[in-house]
Amino acid sequence: MSAPTPRYKRVLIKLSGEALMGPAEFGLDPPTVARICAEIRDVRDMGVEVAVVVGGGNIFRGLRQSGAAGVHRVTGDTMGMLATVINALALQDTLERLSVFTRVTTAIRMEAVAEPYIRRRAIRHLEKRRVVIFAAGTGHPFFTTDTAAALRASEIEADIILKATRVDGVFTADPELDAHATKLDHVTYREVLRQDLKVMDATATSLCRESNIPIVVFDLTTPGNLPRVVAGERIGTLVSSGG
Repeated sequence: MSAPTPRYKRVLIKLSGEALMGPAEFGLDPPTVARICAEIRDVRDMGVEVAVVVGGGNIFRGLRQSGAAGVHRVTGDTMGMLATVINALALQDTLERLSVFTRVTTAIRMEAVAEPYIRRRAIRHLEKRRVVIFAAGTGHPFFTTDTAAALRASEIEADIILKATRVDGVFTADPELDAHATKLDHVTYREVLRQDLKVMDATATSLCRESNIPIVVFDLTTPGNLPRVVAGERIGTLVSSGG
């Protein structure tokens, strides 16, 4: 059976570290990582250029854990950025076992482990149909991996950011806590910022608005959702300038 026709040419997938935990409470769940990587392969096989930004919350939460441990915020954020490198290497290893050529690039230089991030080189990898995983966030403390995703998407001129979560889109409140929470099929950047909706942090949302990069927030835990989103199915919530 032929692959569905993609709606986008170049996408950036934002994965949280928690997405890699599966049913575990910490670290990496191999079956979950394998399923996610198989869906990334399926998207690549549709002819789409794929970039990934991965978080590190399954290993270390900079602000929360460093504060509890008495570690300085800057040190804690750096530890969190290094945790994203661990996740990126796990994704790379799994993807390459699926015969998907992959490059990990890092915002913190560590040439023995991965390539330093260079915009033109990353774009060239994408053009050669390699999956590019951006690790170590922005390379600076005080910025989230959501902001890193918005920054890298802007730099590589991605058509869209696919924010993979554990819920089916954006809601008026936390659906796990509020039974009356209502799902929003579409919301503007301005509404996200004004209503403080939990899509991305304000810095990331503002950068997406400035670069006019839409965001789709969708449930990654439903098998097959990632290729379906790329094919243009109305899944989750679209965040854009309007209309």
